[in-house]
Amino acid sequence: MQRLAGRWQELMRQGRFEEAWRVSDAIARAQAGVNCRHWPRHRQFIWDGSPLAGKRVLVRCYHGLGDTIQYARLLERASARAAQLIVWAQPLLIPLLATVPGCGTLVPLHEGEPDVDHEVDIEIAELSHALRITLEDLPQAIPYVHIEPAARQACEELVVGLVWSAGDWDPRRSVPIERLARLARVPGVLWQILQRGPARAQWCHEFARASEITDVVDEARQLGALDLLITVDTFSAHLAGALGVPVWTLLHADPDWRWMTQRSDTPWYPSMRLFRQPRAGDWESVLAQVTQALEVESARARALSSWRARYPRKLDG
Repeated sequence: MQRLAGRWQELMRQGRFEEAWRVSDAIARAQAGVNCRHWPRHRQFIWDGSPLAGKRVLVRCYHGLGDTIQYARLLERASARAAQLIVWAQPLLIPLLATVPGCGTLVPLHEGEPDVDHEVDIEIAELSHALRITLEDLPQAIPYVHIEPAARQACEELVVGLVWSAGDWDPRRSVPIERLARLARVPGVLWQILQRGPARAQWCHEFARASEITDVVDEARQLGALDLLITVDTFSAHLAGALGVPVWTLLHADPDWRWMTQRSDTPWYPSMRLFRQPRAGDWESVLAQVTQALEVESARARALSSWRARYPRKLDG
């Protein structure tokens, strides 16, 4: 099983999804009859291979918030195939998912078993396998989460959000906060701190203001008002990508399969640019690249602002 799982990861990193699904079929056969419902939710395999067509399908959102947002793009395709689609989702994500085309009936996720009638069970991350998604037919309708953005602050600077911590479960994803001070030297940037959770209390720099975030809908609204988000591999990266907001995602040296290998872009999110550690722990190289790229973006924004001030009719019609 470990060999199959390793092969699956390798194929997905290479974008060879069709081959990966054949490995997934082999894994499913090996797992047949195994009772995993007492395992942690994120490790459970749910789908038994039953077809979705014409059935009442229950989609369980057992992985992280970012995973749910990433795979939510597939709900419309699953809904078109099923007789009824029921999505058992994290309660705080339901207002976002309600804006996704084909989201079906949304039911708050809770402990225990769902109290809804269904014929087919599937975890949301398993939809790509069930639908035999390939890189060529990966849904590209961006945005697929639709939230009205907050009012943009009137300023000539580039408005850039910042998220540096992805939580404690994988500390490799987070950038030590003391490394971020170099970003303050980039001129023409108005920084907004969008970090959520306990790490938010780490912020003590004066070059940026911390935005108050009440919930994920509020975060989506604030993301929509940015020129750019710079973030580590966490929920905010997925949400920005789903909203079509320009986002630079900072990756450690051995990131998850979804970010593939040797790419600075991702087919999952056209508005995303990837910055990768060249070796484990080397955030300095990553931030040097980010700083250089940000200087280019800031200079471009300042030039555009100056041109607009001089020739308003030429640019504005």
